Amino acid sequence: MKTFLTTTTAASALLIGLLPAHAENAILLDTITATANLSDTDVSRTGNTVEIVTEDELEDAPVSRLSDVLTQVPGVNVVTNGPLGGWSGLTIRGASQYYVGVRLDGIDITDPSAPKVAYDFGTLSTGDLSRIEVLKGSQSALYGANAVGGVIDMTSRRATEDGLHHSVDLEYGSYNTLRGSYGLTMRNDMSELDLTISRVQTDGFSAADENDGNTEADGFTANRLSFYGHVDTDGGVRLGLSGFVDQSRGEFDPQYYADPSRTYPIMIGDGESYDEVTDANSAGLRAFVEFSTGAVDHSVSASIYDVSRRYRSSETYLLYDQSYSVIGSYLGVDDYTYAGTRRQLRYQGDAMLNADMRLSFGADATFEDYDQFGSYGTLAADSRDLGAFAEWAYAPNAQLDIALSLRHDDHATFGGFTTGRLSAAYRPREDLILRAAAGTGFRAPSLFELYSGFGDPTLEPETSLSAELGIEKRFANDTGFVRATAFYLAAENLIGYDYGSTACAYGPGCYNQVPGVARRTGVELETGFDLGPALSVGGSYTYIDSSVSATWADVARHDVSLFANYAFNDRLTGGLTLEHVADRPNSLGDYTVAHASVSYAFDDSTEAYLRIENLFDTEYQQVQGYGTSDRAFYLGLRKNF
Repeated sequence: MKTFLTTTTAASALLIGLLPAHAENAILLDTITATANLSDTDVSRTGNTVEIVTEDELEDAPVSRLSDVLTQVPGVNVVTNGPLGGWSGLTIRGASQYYVGVRLDGIDITDPSAPKVAYDFGTLSTGDLSRIEVLKGSQSALYGANAVGGVIDMTSRRATEDGLHHSVDLEYGSYNTLRGSYGLTMRNDMSELDLTISRVQTDGFSAADENDGNTEADGFTANRLSFYGHVDTDGGVRLGLSGFVDQSRGEFDPQYYADPSRTYPIMIGDGESYDEVTDANSAGLRAFVEFSTGAVDHSVSASIYDVSRRYRSSETYLLYDQSYSVIGSYLGVDDYTYAGTRRQLRYQGDAMLNADMRLSFGADATFEDYDQFGSYGTLAADSRDLGAFAEWAYAPNAQLDIALSLRHDDHATFGGFTTGRLSAAYRPREDLILRAAAGTGFRAPSLFELYSGFGDPTLEPETSLSAELGIEKRFANDTGFVRATAFYLAAENLIGYDYGSTACAYGPGCYNQVPGVARRTGVELETGFDLGPALSVGGSYTYIDSSVSATWADVARHDVSLFANYAFNDRLTGGLTLEHVADRPNSLGDYTVAHASVSYAFDDSTEAYLRIENLFDTEYQQVQGYGTSDRAFYLGLRKNF
């Protein structure tokens, strides 16, 4: 990790040295999406639903955790195991984090060492990001394995104006929480460099719900460095480099602490001395070259992502007899580590066949390694996936856009797999958009599911089919919009955990294929309006029918999100968000949680703000047995110079 940090710092210094001295004003572009198709597309010309969270929205959000911001996106629901640093997953249209691709600056950051490949949103804040795109539906034709429910594409902080600029953010608040970050941006007509360094530390609160008698707080600290840079040569070639290093330590409570019934028949932790600690390190690096040869634009990139998680605990366990009387105790010590690495090479070409037709094509190679060692034994495994893809985009007239995408993957374990996607956007009027899309996807078995003592090397990939129909009405002068989307998602050949199976080395309890089809159907409604120069309001409603015919986690049936932002004057602004979740699984009750913020601009470069999370001090759980924050206050200061 130290070597990686030194390398990235040196690379940043090199990019600074390459920055030319002259500069020009920036050119404002129309809103585009970089994820809905293989090439950048205007959001009004894609048939797939894509939600974009802008830098201003991230900065003005009354919450700091990225997972809390994503709860405001229609169709997205977040589940968190306790305070900052606790595991945070999400669902897109009812498909869990195991079925969602996650990228940061083009790097796939899902964890290849996890039992099921996924990204943990529990440690990432909004301060390092400038843009998030949430693409919904099965997208394996574009992004390969695991993009069954959708893709979340994040962009680190970027320069918004030419020249050299600095930014400092400081925040202090409840649970003795301190955040700080420093950002540097440099941009001109030939190059750009962006660098962000941040730290957060907090005493936290008990991950296992304090209302069930858990009293010890679970703290968290994290340090993060991220950077992006590119240089355009006189010959029209763009050379770029991006990367990040993230180091964190967090305390956590395992599931037996979070079980309020305390009914484990053999032994449970004593519930008092919570000594579980996770040390997590991750790093990513991506280098790319972009150039043009006449009619074809080319992009070549190489990336590496490395992650490790070390879990340590020293816990007194109580032994019980059949009547649940304590008959003894013993000290249990665990120390185990999971580590994974993903290397990827990718080429993409884009060619305009004529004024109405574009062809994108390319290939990639992905290599993953998995290592486990410590208290639960050792394991080493690896995989290889080769992919080829193409997308044909056609606009026969000014009103209609059609895109057809195909991809074939050749996996070292389960062989070949082909996925496709067809989408269309039709604009009968300038203020009306009709959308339709259908696609197939797959989730590859993780290395843990294939080769661990609980795994089965004969597992096949899970498969999916998604479809959506949508309509969007836009109002004059961009004063508002109304959008409605009906969606369908089905998956089969699911990989589940059979507690009674003895087929694996560590049985009973093994991974196997689950017969039947799991289905999700639902509707997303979304709106937003500017009601004059001072007030903007909006919200969304998501309905999901979780009727299933195979094992797949249930999700809430109803999810309502509302927001309002008001400018009291040129300097003082306020914001409020509210979420109501109802008809939840596992006997979890409905809840309504609100967050508020107010900010005051001393001048164009200095701003103070107050955030209040859980404004009404709601008691609720997102995961059975795990607590959430009480009402919390955070005071911050932002300075740009």
